[in-house]
Amino acid sequence: MVMLLQGVSLLLLFLAALPVAVLLVQTVAALQKMRVSPPSVLSRASVAVLVPAHNEARGIAATIASIRAQLQDGDRILVVADNCSDETAALALAAGAPVLERQDEHQRGKGYALDGGVRQLAENPPDVVIMIDADCILQPGTIARLADLAMTTQRPAQALDLMQARKNSGLKMRIAEFAWIVKNQVRPLGFQRLGLPCQLMGTGMAFPWALIRDAGLASGNLAEDMQLGIEMARKNAAPVFCPEACVISYFPAGEEAARMQRTRWEHGHMSMILHEGLPLLMQGLLKRDRMLIAMALDMCVPPVALLAFATFALFITALLACLVFGLVMPLLLATASLSGLILAILLAWQRFARHVLSLSDLFSAASYIFWKLPLYLKFFISRQVEWVRAKRDAD
Repeated sequence: MVMLLQGVSLLLLFLAALPVAVLLVQTVAALQKMRVSPPSVLSRASVAVLVPAHNEARGIAATIASIRAQLQDGDRILVVADNCSDETAALALAAGAPVLERQDEHQRGKGYALDGGVRQLAENPPDVVIMIDADCILQPGTIARLADLAMTTQRPAQALDLMQARKNSGLKMRIAEFAWIVKNQVRPLGFQRLGLPCQLMGTGMAFPWALIRDAGLASGNLAEDMQLGIEMARKNAAPVFCPEACVISYFPAGEEAARMQRTRWEHGHMSMILHEGLPLLMQGLLKRDRMLIAMALDMCVPPVALLAFATFALFITALLACLVFGLVMPLLLATASLSGLILAILLAWQRFARHVLSLSDLFSAASYIFWKLPLYLKFFISRQVEWVRAKRDAD
């Protein structure tokens, strides 16, 4: 009985430790440096920038300005004002961007907006379509670098997508910014260093026209970006990370808006783990396709707060099992997993996030983890399945 219990415990702990191992490998690889070649800005492909927007009147003009500053002759911008009830369309036009207005109460969400925009662009298709969220600001050189990489590789190119806490934000927002850095910078950068793909992140995405014209965009999936990345990978065009290109946005300042935003993101991610993670991994193993395997393993790394809570809970469980039943091996595996997670977090913080958090702030993150537990419990009790836009600060 004790041997059976130990065997089952080791299997469960191994499965739980796998995401920690993936995170640690990505973090260590991200510390390596690579040479960066400049983009060929004088002869790059023609670009159409697609901006899906739902009630984004407050920030749409700044987004358009940052895009137009990087456009060349022959490039275009198209704003899709999707089910808007504010002045998004009028302000986008005033800022110099053509607008496609879309009203359909039964098909709401970013995926439907992107599909409508791509179908509009099909009348005169560009070489590359770049998708930018309506609350993002592009850093210099972003469009040129994304267009070059997408055309050179004939794969989707994903920019570094950073979301920042506003000045004087509290500890929760700064810890959230650190978690975002781990997810959207450290992990994809590590896989890039290893020659492996990344997930699509919803904004700062560039696609060769031949890939995006027939893509299955029209859906209300909460993780439409991750789903699209999987679709591309299954077509032998797994996304490639472009850390030299960068788009920046800000977390909502309000507590309710932040909660809505995180619920949509993390419920979508957790649903993808349950429904797509294992099938994608099995497909990759059967085809001996390291790109599919890598994307499946990366997808199965849950949000950092959830991973930390689960890893610590398993360590406590293994410790109790050792004390009661004398099971040593599960405790050793749980200890190794917890140590690996702590090491990955410390390395990521030291290299990429010391400007965001102090070390004492980082050790205070336990309160953030417990603050997010209701969000994870809600996933199993009453998960969010429909797209709902988070309120902006001015709403």
